[in-house]
Amino acid sequence: MATPARASFGLSTAARGTNLGNYGAPDPTKWHTYFNDFDHYVAGDWTITRVGTTPTEALTDVDGGGLLLTLSAADNDSDFLQKKGESFLLAVRKRCIFKARFKISDVVESDFVMGLQVTDTTPLAAGGDGATDGLFFQKDDGAATVDFYCMKNTTTGQTSKTAVATVVTDTFITLGFEYDGKTKVNLFVDDFLTSTLDLTTTPTTYLPDTELTISFGIQNGEAVAKTMTVDYIFAAQER
Repeated sequence: MATPARASFGLSTAARGTNLGNYGAPDPTKWHTYFNDFDHYVAGDWTITRVGTTPTEALTDVDGGGLLLTLSAADNDSDFLQKKGESFLLAVRKRCIFKARFKISDVVESDFVMGLQVTDTTPLAAGGDGATDGLFFQKDDGAATVDFYCMKNTTTGQTSKTAVATVVTDTFITLGFEYDGKTKVNLFVDDFLTSTLDLTTTPTTYLPDTELTISFGIQNGEAVAKTMTVDYIFAAQER
């Protein structure tokens, strides 16, 4: 192994002479950051919308930590979680990054959402018409492909990119996006830039105009119980 470079006096991103100018690490106040590795889970931290007799959420034994969502066995039974406290408001000139690693038990007979959404009891719907505001990945029933939506409403304020990724049954995938603070949302699959959604010259047409929160969940596409295992979720936005 090569010897690592050493910055014994620290490494700073703060401007000289500012409050954190001599802080020996990157300035943590420049970005609002959320990261959950699911070593711990408290149900009270989440707004949970369940459909079915016994959907459950619980920590599971997986390297790196994980949260297991298990549905009951009727068609369209579902389990959706949204972190309490909407704390991400998208804006021009403010970069925003999201990344999540997860897997589902059936890539065809299921639906899922993963990303940032406004708190909503119906985050999932055909064509991204569930939550009214958000930037999120969605897989619909009957297909293994994933679409991406950026929307501040479900009509004129919605734009999307179809088939940005393909999921595999019971196999972890990492999905992420990066809003560049201008007109582009770069989309990543397993840490590779694979496509870009163009918000056109007027990004405010599509950027959500209300606060968003971490949102994810799964729905059965048939009368068989499906599961989602979430390894981690990361989100950050420039202040």
